[in-house]
Amino acid sequence: MFADQRKDKLRKIEEAGINPYPARVTPGREIKQVLDEFESRKESSVEIAGRIMSVRKHGKSCFMDINDGTAKIQLYFKYNILGKENYEHLDWLDIGDIIGVSGEPFVTRKGERSLNVSSYQLLSKSLLPLPEKWHGLKDPDLRYRKRYLDLIANPESKRKLRQRSQIMQLIRAFLDNQGFQEFETPILQNLYGGAFAKPFTTYMDALDKQLYLRIATELYLKRLLIGGFPKVYELGKDFRNEGLDRMHNPEFTALEIYQAYSDYYQMMKLTEELLIHLVKEIKGEPRLKYQENEIELKAPFERVQFAQKFKEATGIDLRTTGSGTSTGSGTPASEDELYSFCQQHSIKITRKSLPKMVEKIFDEMVVSELINPTFVMDYPVYMSPLAKKKDDLLVERFEFYMFGMEVANAFTELNDPREQKARFEYQMKLKAEGEEEVQEMDTDFLEALAYGMPPAGGIGFGVDRLIMILTDAYSIREIIPFPTLK
Repeated sequence: MFADQRKDKLRKIEEAGINPYPARVTPGREIKQVLDEFESRKESSVEIAGRIMSVRKHGKSCFMDINDGTAKIQLYFKYNILGKENYEHLDWLDIGDIIGVSGEPFVTRKGERSLNVSSYQLLSKSLLPLPEKWHGLKDPDLRYRKRYLDLIANPESKRKLRQRSQIMQLIRAFLDNQGFQEFETPILQNLYGGAFAKPFTTYMDALDKQLYLRIATELYLKRLLIGGFPKVYELGKDFRNEGLDRMHNPEFTALEIYQAYSDYYQMMKLTEELLIHLVKEIKGEPRLKYQENEIELKAPFERVQFAQKFKEATGIDLRTTGSGTSTGSGTPASEDELYSFCQQHSIKITRKSLPKMVEKIFDEMVVSELINPTFVMDYPVYMSPLAKKKDDLLVERFEFYMFGMEVANAFTELNDPREQKARFEYQMKLKAEGEEEVQEMDTDFLEALAYGMPPAGGIGFGVDRLIMILTDAYSIREIIPFPTLK
């Protein structure tokens, strides 16, 4: 498991009475701070620590580069300063070892800011060499499986994950300043709900019952609205038992926001304000480049009708009968018509489910064209069991798209318990017909609604996709520290 040469060096270190993994170290300065204050420093000597990234030994002098995660600096070791024994012990150090040093800052003749080392201490012996002499992991699968090596070797990977942390902080600060309060809702749930998704199941011995990992936080956050909290959100993990690709990970980060006495128009305004704020903070201006496309974020974002975009792409009017005869607010296009369209255009579907076919056709035929920030508004009722009706066929719902990706989903929230019960019953009908990804009949939530939920708007963001866009990452795996892998 361990490299033989490094094991030999470790043995020599311990035989010399040196602890290669000391429990106590003197706290030092961050390298970035030392470099930032290089010209204005007052102290003649500083203490820093970091991982050895390169070694260049020349007789009685030795250069090393170390990196502590904030920056890199060059170290200069001299025989006549360290003495014979300490200088010879440098041979026991390897690339990858973590050391602490004390020394005086100086600038080399080539203009490189460096540290003239007066003393050093081994803090952690590396028993395995860094890959490819630390110049970088090239294989994507290996990078994600051994993320720790990827972060050591690839500055770009570290930059994206550092920006992820920054974006999460910015989101929370924005919402807190708007008067929202963050809550934690159950991850283990008796009944999953709040989205169309297949859950992960688990078992609780103490209760002798099956539980589910949550697929969304929606129904618990709405209970908080009922309880009297008017502006709530949760930024946390959801879990969906689905496939893996560049935009999906079974364990993912979601942001759900609910505001009493609001609607989906207010959620559009909130989305515009949040996105523009994040882009300005990250990029310094309201312009954003993702892969080959560049856009300017300026409110109001474009707003289009779901049924109109669907008809433009397919020729099928979701507000007409299957024959194509306009009926205004009459019956929607038939399952047979949509199924035939899927067959003709090689759109893979598992079964003739009206909601899933409409969703799949839209994803295949429309989404890739939505590059500019766009609110796609007013979805069919049968696709949206938790949203308030706009008319007999449509609900007040939008999905927010940019760069050909869905980033957010929002409703004017349904707060009529009678209508909600009827929607749940329709979902149970779909389940009886074989549809797995349905909203369960949550009788406890229906009881909570019966006590009265204020009119509200709600929105859920796919935070990982949002971070993909803000960091210009091609795959969701690049911005999840430890993604799920096959």
